[in-house]
Parts: sequence; structure tokens; C-alpha cells
Amino acid sequence: MRLAALMTVLSLAAPAAAGDFRLQFPLDCTLGENCRIQQFVDRDPGKGATDFTCGTLSYDGHKGTDIALPYLSDMQAGVQVRAAADGVVLGTRNTMADQYATAGNADSIDGKECGNGVVLRHGGGWETQYCHMKRGSVLVENGQKVKAGDVLGEVGLSGKTQFPHLHLSVRKDGAVVDPFSPGALDTCGSPAARTLWADPLPYQPGGLIGAGFSTAVPEFDAIQAGTANQAPLAADAPALVFWAYAYGSQAGDRLELNVTGPGGELLSHSEALERTQAQLFRAAGRRLRGGQWPAGSYTGVARLLRDGQEIARFARSMTVAAQ
Repeated sequence: MRLAALMTVLSLAAPAAAGDFRLQFPLDCTLGENCRIQQFVDRDPGKGATDFTCGTLSYDGHKGTDIALPYLSDMQAGVQVRAAADGVVLGTRNTMADQYATAGNADSIDGKECGNGVVLRHGGGWETQYCHMKRGSVLVENGQKVKAGDVLGEVGLSGKTQFPHLHLSVRKDGAVVDPFSPGALDTCGSPAARTLWADPLPYQPGGLIGAGFSTAVPEFDAIQAGTANQAPLAADAPALVFWAYAYGSQAGDRLELNVTGPGGELLSHSEALERTQAQLFRAAGRRLRGGQWPAGSYTGVARLLRDGQEIARFARSMTVAAQ
């Protein structure tokens, strides 16, 4: 119950007082459905990293909020980035390629880690910066006035990044501010009594991005691309594999994969996760032993458990047709 209670407290945190700077959610997506917050501002002043709840959803020196899409295919379909508040465009970049950051392209990214993006200046010393946008998608120009909700461009994969997302930085008089808890950045753990979000956002301490069926254990790049799910499988498929894609795991978490079919339970797999990871996947399956898979409905359920409590669940169903 501790995690559920924490999520409730955070989602009920009050916005800033009337007249203070407030933020609208900057993406055309719904948290927990087709996007997630992968990482928060780092609240640890030393070499470690912690988010504002003292959780693990950050990394050393991270200065913004990363709102991620599930798959590369979602980015390619187009997800709009919107201004979080009224402001004036202070700067833009729109020409960097959408690609995963690697050692091979590090030199071209050096000094431009934000990738394509927009900086907005607001009143009272506030600024917001929008990073990793899609090449050619930025629609605004320097000096242009924008209103909260105006489209700035689209989510991309430019700059120093390993997954499609918007990195939103908030600054006051040049100093980084965590919009979820705008107090001192060297503290964490106290329930957020104040937030910059006009509509307070819930905190999810890790979860499941997606799941699917395939005929073999997929490659991670296929999962990231959104092409790993092969459902519905053919009745003579050589194997039936169920996989799950997770984020924000902690050492000691447990990931469970279960599949039921026309004859009842087909497979049950439970695995302890040995280390904290930003993203990961696990898979389990069975080979076809002669004949065909029974025709009918199959449902795979993935569960992420922490301290024995379920913090996330994802279900995927398919129908195997008779041949």
C-alpha cells in the first residue's frame, strides 16, 4: 500500500499559488497510456542520482523531466510538443538527425546534446526548454510570441538520447527548477505540497511500457522500434513467446509473465531483477511439440512487483485461427 499511497499524495499536490508560474502538460499524449515519465530532475547534489521522491527515476546531473513515447513507431507517426506556458521564443534548432546517440556520432552531438528544440522565455525570470525534437518539425521562430498549448513541433530522437522523448527543462533566473517539487534541489522524499503543474501529475515509480507475442525472443532494437509484436501467431508457429518491456526497475523487483490459452495456463514465468535499469525486457515461451497451437484466444499478462506489491500490469490478447 505504501507505493499506492505515495502516488495518491503526489497526484493531489496543490499547484502553485494564484499568480505564480504554472505549466500545462507539453505533449499530446496521456500519461500511463501512450507516454510515461521516464526520468525526473536529479535531486542528489553528489555523484548519485535520485528523483524528488528519493526514488531511482533519474540519473546524475539530469536537469529536466523526460516524457517518453513507448516506441520509435510512435515518434514516426508524430506526437506534438506544445508550449507549457505563454512566452516568447528565445532560440530554436531544427536540423539535427533523429538517431540513437552512439560513440560513432558523439562528435557531431557534442555541445548540442539537446538536439532539435525550442527555448521559451516567460515573465518573472522563468524559461522552459524543449529538447530532442524531430528534425524539421519545429514550427516557431525566434522572437515569436506563443500561448500555452500552441504547437512547437514534434517529439523526436535528436541529440544525446537513447529513446524518443521530450526533455523539458524549467529554469528560474537561470537556475534549474524541478516542476514536481520546486523547493531546494538537494532534498527529496517529502510529499510535494506544491507543484508548478496547473493540473498535478501522478508519480509512477517504474512500470510496463508494453508486451507482445512473437515466435522467438525478439531483439531489443525491435522492441524499441515497436516491431517486435507478431500477433496473431499462426497455428503452426514454431514457438509461442510472450515478452514484456519495462522501465524504472529496481534491484529486487520481480517480473512475472503468464499466458493462458484455450486449454488453460500455457506458461508461467517469474524472474527476480538483479539490478536497477532505466529500460529492460524479459521473455518466456514454449516450443510447438508437433501438431498445432489450439485455435482460440490467448492472453498474456505481465506484472511488475516491488516489495511483493504489484506496481504495474500490462495485458495483451490474440486469437490463433484454426488451419
